[in-house]
Amino acid sequence: MTQLYDLHCHSTASDGALSPTELVHRAHQQGVTYLSLTDHDTTAGLIEARLCADAIGINFIAGIELSTNWQNQCFHIVGLGINPNYPPLAEATHNLQSMRLARAEQMALKLEKKHIPGAFDAVKKAAGEGMITRTHFADFLLSQNHVSTQQEAFDRYLAKGKPAYVSTPWADLKLAVSWITEAGGIAVLAHPLRYKLTANWMKRLLNEFKLAGGQSIEVVTSRMNSDEIRLAADYAIRFELTGSVGSDFHNASNPYVELGRLAPLPDNIKPVWELLG
Repeated sequence: MTQLYDLHCHSTASDGALSPTELVHRAHQQGVTYLSLTDHDTTAGLIEARLCADAIGINFIAGIELSTNWQNQCFHIVGLGINPNYPPLAEATHNLQSMRLARAEQMALKLEKKHIPGAFDAVKKAAGEGMITRTHFADFLLSQNHVSTQQEAFDRYLAKGKPAYVSTPWADLKLAVSWITEAGGIAVLAHPLRYKLTANWMKRLLNEFKLAGGQSIEVVTSRMNSDEIRLAADYAIRFELTGSVGSDFHNASNPYVELGRLAPLPDNIKPVWELLG
């Protein structure tokens, strides 16, 4: 039987549209055999997702996607195979939730100054017990007809330098990688080409990432073309990193991002799952 891996996706515990149970069922329908739930800065959905995965026969890998800071830029580090109860990681996720709540309040105030009231109550209700993210704000702006697409919400209001952007002091990259590795996990640099770094800056980042204990890089993500996959694979080879694959699925409304719908990992790349046991 061919194994199908998807090691990067999101549920309602952060900014996904599906509950952990719904997400696992959808992954199963898509033929995924190994799934990791990697919600932003929280492990809140992992117990529910694992119970469902065990019940329907999907191999489940506990994960997280941590927001980190390096050289004044935010980078996302996926942790695979973590122990979510490892005390420093559990404490970090608690602190990150408080930080995200404070950020949401500041973003809502900035939107009010632009004569867009009601954002905080709306995003808090939408997030429920989950993490509040900028995607919740994008959905709010879309629902109130201030923008016509999620992307427009980021371009006009939420991206760096825009009216509702709030700079956030995310954890230092080295520290975040240590939380993952000490929790028994594998640290993976998520969607490396999305940061739009020059070759020199990417070299600096990957050197720093490896020194911190990072072991893998996402070589295949949704919407990557063959040239981009080759470039990411080249980084994996040059820096002796394993390759990971993940859709970064959030919701079913985007036809280009689907659980398990991924190009194969290139044959010359060592798969991250070989490190997961």
